[in-house]
Amino acid sequence: MSVPQNRGAGDPPVYKANHAHPIQRSELAVPASNPRFMEKAAACAADSIFLDLEDAVIPALKVQARAQAIEAINSLDWGRKIVSVRVNGLDTEWGCRDIVEVAEACPRLDRIVLPKCNTVGHVQALELMLGSIEAGQQRATPIGLEALIENAEGLANVEAIAATGTRLKALVFGGGDYQLDMGIFSNRSVGAPSAHYTVLTDADHKGERVRHWNDPWHFALARIANACKANGLVALDGPYTNIGDPDGFRAAAWRAAALGFEGKWAIHPSQIEACNEIYAPTAQQVAWARHVLDAMATAAAVGRGAVKDKNGDMIDIAHVKMANVILARHARIAEAAQ
Repeated sequence: MSVPQNRGAGDPPVYKANHAHPIQRSELAVPASNPRFMEKAAACAADSIFLDLEDAVIPALKVQARAQAIEAINSLDWGRKIVSVRVNGLDTEWGCRDIVEVAEACPRLDRIVLPKCNTVGHVQALELMLGSIEAGQQRATPIGLEALIENAEGLANVEAIAATGTRLKALVFGGGDYQLDMGIFSNRSVGAPSAHYTVLTDADHKGERVRHWNDPWHFALARIANACKANGLVALDGPYTNIGDPDGFRAAAWRAAALGFEGKWAIHPSQIEACNEIYAPTAQQVAWARHVLDAMATAAAVGRGAVKDKNGDMIDIAHVKMANVILARHARIAEAAQ
């Protein structure tokens, strides 16, 4: 997608990002066992929501929550939000029934969020199930899939998973189950750093040493982001569970954005605003992008493929590509807000 410009014959080419997915800066988790929460979620500022039938619902309420999710999807005005349901795992007594009943009953359903998507076979199984359901319902718009990568097996297979099927829209990093599967118990909360994952420098001339914190989530996040970019998927970071630590949440969101993630889960409405801000181009980035296009258009008019900008930096066609990606995302966010 590119931003419309008043362009002449001598202007540099506009880079078109290969990205057809809707904006998804924020995805709010909502327990399907709570009708009041679902009603409030329909009116919130999140780009997307998922009604949770899995971790947020105790076993005794699973069937009831499924019925409440169906009722909420069909009766509430969700506007332009992406509306998804996180079903129970395929290896549970509820998983297959969740998929069948929700998909059959909800024309408004956009996606299924599949927990513990560990293998290509899990994606293929859901593809077959949804294809059969849609054929019976004569559904015009296919139901999409978001796959949760939340254990060692899933991460080991993430590149193959990302390349599978036609329904997959996004991969989500599930840090809570991942750290449990890896036997990591030193993190104070999911998504936060660990005081134990640090190194000490050598002593300086005063005999003092400095402790440097490392990021225990980096390997998983970077691998998921790369798999998504290689396959045209959206990378979504999972939860930051310490709701009382907004600064920590923002730091985690910025970290994921720096690695190429396009959005993050919010497990409380108070986290939505930060997601929508952090996963959008800043005013400074938008101004820079417009400056680059103007400067390169001027250069192209006199046959030059590179030019020094007002700050002394050399800019060329690579900067034009980056500028157009920034402006395209800025325009899509503005359009979604209308």
